[in-house]
Amino acid sequence: MSIEERNLEETRKLYALCAAGDWPAVRDMLCDDFFATEAPGLPFEGVYAGRNGLRQLFEKVMGMMPVAGLDHVQMTAGGDWVIVLVEMLARDEAGEFRIPLAEATRFRDGKVAEIKPYYFDPALVHRAVAAGRG
Repeated sequence: MSIEERNLEETRKLYALCAAGDWPAVRDMLCDDFFATEAPGLPFEGVYAGRNGLRQLFEKVMGMMPVAGLDHVQMTAGGDWVIVLVEMLARDEAGEFRIPLAEATRFRDGKVAEIKPYYFDPALVHRAVAAGRG
């Protein structure tokens, strides 16, 4: 199995564990110095560091936005990086809408070292957060 195939397999596993809320298993997949960075201007901007960082970020985002699900559009890998195209499904008074993003995940020594999400339209994120406030 190539490094890219392994990283793709591990990324699929990470998404499944996060969705299931299996945070001890997620922690085991992360480097001790793991970090995820959300861009300035997003309601959850900042750096989420350490082996609990992904859980903190996940719970913050899901707590702020009424996310009904995630659709994985495509996944690709090169070297230490995996890029996942995702569409978050959110709802507000106008109905359901999609928030497209790309998540860049970097591996080091077989573990996840970094995740950096890129939202295509931050206005959709703000719309979802406003809906979450009700």
